[in-house]
Amino acid sequence: MSRPRIGVLAIQGDYDAHSQALWEAGAEPVLVRKPEELASVDGLIIPGGESTTFLKFLERDGFLGALRTFVQDKPTFGTCAGCILLAKDVTHPPQRSLGVLDATVERNAYGRQIDSSIETGETQLAGGPLEMVYIRAPRIVKTGDGVEVLAERDGFPVLVEQGHLMAATFHPELSSDRRVHQRFVELVRSWQARQRQKQ
Repeated sequence: MSRPRIGVLAIQGDYDAHSQALWEAGAEPVLVRKPEELASVDGLIIPGGESTTFLKFLERDGFLGALRTFVQDKPTFGTCAGCILLAKDVTHPPQRSLGVLDATVERNAYGRQIDSSIETGETQLAGGPLEMVYIRAPRIVKTGDGVEVLAERDGFPVLVEQGHLMAATFHPELSSDRRVHQRFVELVRSWQARQRQKQ
């Protein structure tokens, strides 16, 4: 089976760790630094970092419009700050976003950098409990009817899926467990199959 080409937005965050995780999960990772590079990938990961800084870089480089078009119908996975950028509503404080994931996300809900933690929790993924690394993590406080919750922490969603979109409030790239990235690779494969059927 051929490897789907999945981009990692390489503006900030640990995009190299995401690339390694994607390779181990069966994809061909592509670092995306320019808007025109989006045309060559079948899916995209928006990694963690600082969401307001992300927005400034995207606006400065003319990247925001191309990214907004991409996430409308191509598989996209946002982790931590990437989750914030995908959400329709952002609070604490409010912030502009790409507005595609039917969820409300509260920024820095789990405290400052020193409050970072590694948790283990049950998920809808096969294979038992999942290690989840939280770094100044946001909290998904509300989801729409079309959002499937794959994992929770303290009663709040931390891993969700909605059609061609995935989002996590933790950093799966910092764990040796590749099930989350494998889930996204399979989502991309399913999207590719549907595109072939349309042709």
